[in-house]
Amino acid sequence: MVRHLYVHIPFCPKVCPYCSFYKEAGGRNKTGAFLDALLAEAEMSADGLRPETVFFGGGTPTALSTAQLEFLINGLRERLDFSALREFTIEMNPATVSREKASALLALGVNRVSMGVQSWDDRLLKTLGRVHSAAQARRSYEILREAGAENINLDLMFGIPGQTAAEWGETLGKTLELEPDHISAYCLTYEEDTGYFEKFARGEYVSDERSDAEFFEAAMDSLTGGGFGQYEISNYARPGRECLHNLAYWEGADYEGFGPSAFSTRSGRRRRNIADTSEYIRRVENRLDRHDFEELVPGDLRRSERIAFALRTKHGIPVGDADPKIAGDLEANGFVEAVSGRLRLTRKGKLVADAVAAELL
Repeated sequence: MVRHLYVHIPFCPKVCPYCSFYKEAGGRNKTGAFLDALLAEAEMSADGLRPETVFFGGGTPTALSTAQLEFLINGLRERLDFSALREFTIEMNPATVSREKASALLALGVNRVSMGVQSWDDRLLKTLGRVHSAAQARRSYEILREAGAENINLDLMFGIPGQTAAEWGETLGKTLELEPDHISAYCLTYEEDTGYFEKFARGEYVSDERSDAEFFEAAMDSLTGGGFGQYEISNYARPGRECLHNLAYWEGADYEGFGPSAFSTRSGRRRRNIADTSEYIRRVENRLDRHDFEELVPGDLRRSERIAFALRTKHGIPVGDADPKIAGDLEANGFVEAVSGRLRLTRKGKLVADAVAAELL
C-alpha cells in the first residue's frame, strides 16, 4: 500500500530566476483542463493508494483560485481513500494568500502550510525575483494564523548574491519572533536551466563555500537556540511538528506523484510524468502513457539512496549499514558519531554531509 501522495501544480504568477522546478504561467483554459487531468490521473492510480500524507507543491499551488482548489481537493477526496490521512501540506507564496483562500483550505482538510518567505529583506527578495515584499509575507503569515492554521513552515534561503551575515542573522531573528512551527533553511544552489545558473556561468555570481558554511552554522545556532530541533540538515521543527511527508521520502518509502514532472516510486519501479503540462493533459485525456522516464531501482541503488537521505536526518543510519573501517575513520576525524547503534553526523559532519555520504556509499 502506498501511503504518500505528491501533487505538482506547475503554475506560477512569476518564474523566479533561481528555481529549477518545472513551472509555467497558467491560463484559464489550460488550468481547467489540467485540473480535469489530475483527477483522471487519480482515478487511474487509486488502486493501492491510501495516503497518510498529501503534499501540494509546485510551482505555486495557491496560484489556483479558491474555487479551483475546492474543485481539486474535493475531487481527490471522491476518488481516493483519505481515511488514514494524517498530514495535508500545501505550499503557498505570500503573494497568493488571502483570508478566503486560507479559510477554505483549512476547511478542506489542509493542516500544514509551507510558505516561501526566503528573506525578510526587500532588497534580497528583489534579487531573488520574488513577487512579494517582506511586509506582505508578514501579513500573509498573520492571515494564516487568524484563519486557524496551527502548523506553519517558513522557507528561508541563504547564500543569496550580495547577502551579508548581518542580513541573514536578521532574517533568522525575525522568523523566530513569529513563532512558526517549522523552519526550512536552504542554501541557494545554481541549477542548470535557470537564469541564476547563466549568471553563475558568466562569473556574475560566485559561490562562496566558506560564507555558506558560516550562514549554515548561524542557522543551526539561532534556530536550535530558539527551541527548534534540527531533525534534518535543512529542516528544523518544534517537537512533534516534523514534516511527515518529507520524512517518508528520507526513509525511502514508496510514494505516488500526480501532475507534470512528478515522480512516483512503487515496488522498486520509479517513474516520472512528462514535464510538459499540455502534453501531460493530452496523454491523460487519451489514456496514453504519461511517463517520460521509468527505471527499475535495484537493491544496491535503493540502499545507497536510503543511506544518503537518512544520514541527513538526526537519526542517521544503522551502524551495520556502514563499512566498519570507513565509519571508524570518519568517527576518528570527528565527522560522525555512533549513538545507540546508529551512525549520525556531527556538527562538523553536517558541514560536508554530501562528502561524508559519498565515503559511506
